[in-house]
Amino acid sequence: MKTKINPESLPVVAVIGGGSWATAIVKILSETDVKIRWWLRNADDVAYIQTYGHNSHYLSDVQINLRKVKVYNDIVKTISKATYIILAVPAAFIQQALQPVSAMHLEQKVVVSAIKGMIPEQNLLVTDWIEQQYGVSPDHICVIAGPCHAEEVALEKQSYLTIASKDEVQAAAFARLMTCRFVQASAIDDVYGVEYCAVMKNIIALACGITHGLNYGDNFQAVLVSNAMQEIKRFLDHIYPKHRDLSGSAYLGDLLVTAYSQFSRNRTFGNMIGRGYSVKSAQVEMNMIAEGYYAVKSIHEMNAKQGVSMPITEAVFQILYEKIPPGTAIHHLKEVLR
Repeated sequence: MKTKINPESLPVVAVIGGGSWATAIVKILSETDVKIRWWLRNADDVAYIQTYGHNSHYLSDVQINLRKVKVYNDIVKTISKATYIILAVPAAFIQQALQPVSAMHLEQKVVVSAIKGMIPEQNLLVTDWIEQQYGVSPDHICVIAGPCHAEEVALEKQSYLTIASKDEVQAAAFARLMTCRFVQASAIDDVYGVEYCAVMKNIIALACGITHGLNYGDNFQAVLVSNAMQEIKRFLDHIYPKHRDLSGSAYLGDLLVTAYSQFSRNRTFGNMIGRGYSVKSAQVEMNMIAEGYYAVKSIHEMNAKQGVSMPITEAVFQILYEKIPPGTAIHHLKEVLR
């Protein structure tokens, strides 16, 4: 007979964000023994979820268990009783979302980044920004990595997550909270490797989408992705050398699903650019954030000082920010791929 759990003893997890990934995380947590507090920016969205039990804008088929999930528009109230705070808004908007939050509000809490992007202009990983901005100890910071698309979580397809923290005990504890009947989560200690790989795989997915839009075939895509893994390794080995197996699911797995999946918004965005859309028109039509658009500028600016050979990243940067025609940039890129 299953032991009855006292609801008062359950850990409290706050989820910050109202998009598809935040909604998917809420769904995963709803399957486990936690209490969930969910913050959305728009008060009307909060009211809608409280009334109808689903997010009208993202993953609308996911039924929200309102017995376990409390929905808020006040972010300070949302995190006040939480043990874990999961950040699941685009990197470009995290500063705005957390504006009412002070260092005092995050004391003794574990902050978990589910953001696969960098802070624009500052070129900081989200974990570094949290540490610098709020004084959160690295031992109280975790990162959620894939490969895991929100759309497949909504469909309850078997999925895998990797939780990274410098405190591997902390990572393992949070991984248990993110494990349910259709999600398996494991823990590692390579925070920077996982986080940078998550940032860079979005850039590679943009490149894959662009080449697909230009009618390059599967043969070229395979060469592009294999060269991309080498590019990621060169960059990681240069800025954060550590023994790591990049064939693991948090690295290669996350790259593959983002580069090839129909659910990849970065691949979709890149495909539109390859087909002739302007950046602005692609952003308007998608109505979703492609993190790689911001990330490629950050990585390009960082690498200007590091000097690592990154031809795929440079080609994407040239297309998106220097307005080099996609066909021209990819033509030059294909000459250096092997």
